[in-house]
Amino acid sequence: MEEAMNRRKAVGEQYRTADNLSARISIHKKYSINQFGFGNWIASHYAFRPGSEVLELGCGTGEMWRDHLHFLDKNVHLLLTDISEGMVSSAKNTLGVPKNVSYGVVDIEDIPYETGRFGGVIANMMLYHVPDIEKALSEVRRVLSDEGRFYCTTHGEDGIVPFLARTLQAYGVADTTNKQFTLQNGEGILKKYFSNVQRFDYEDSLAVTNLEDMLDYIDSLTGISAVAGLGRETVKAALEKKMVGGVLRVPKEYGLFICRK
Repeated sequence: MEEAMNRRKAVGEQYRTADNLSARISIHKKYSINQFGFGNWIASHYAFRPGSEVLELGCGTGEMWRDHLHFLDKNVHLLLTDISEGMVSSAKNTLGVPKNVSYGVVDIEDIPYETGRFGGVIANMMLYHVPDIEKALSEVRRVLSDEGRFYCTTHGEDGIVPFLARTLQAYGVADTTNKQFTLQNGEGILKKYFSNVQRFDYEDSLAVTNLEDMLDYIDSLTGISAVAGLGRETVKAALEKKMVGGVLRVPKEYGLFICRK
């Protein structure tokens, strides 16, 4: 119980404002090799029935929807929620209040909506943060309609943070990535609650040319906290050794699960 409370507190502080999340979004926008874009790729998988309600949990800054509201049928209503009031405010600032969009502060472990209400539920890059993922997925299944789909994205176990940990291993930096819910173990976890689970992988990597951007990204992370004591110049020197032709190649591992009851 204490561990879950500490995790919730840490996540709440990390996402109280949009600064950390914005730093992470920025580096992907600037340096991703796959020009289609992760957000475009995710949205291309969405399929919502006309007239249905869609619940997003952990909506963050709402940036994902800035250029994707047109994916929604005009009769589909989108309810954007986050456990952080600061994130909900950021989402409102990003998107405004279109007629088919509303907002709320919601904890995925205690969703305050009736059973079977939503034709779609979305949880992007957030399930690994949830203190009690079993309770969370039980709640998601409860509010999902019999015909609905649950869409959730996550990272893999050989992406950016593991790469950084390997690069800085000589300085005692270890990979402490949160592996509660990853591409590797997510399917097994989801199958406890959903009879049909499909996995889709997004092929991409970073080609970073300005290491200051990479250092800002690292500063936003909590998964490799030991880096904070090294200082930016030490980290920068280690990253420079990995550069080839002025480019730092960084692996990315992300994907999507689509689930049905």
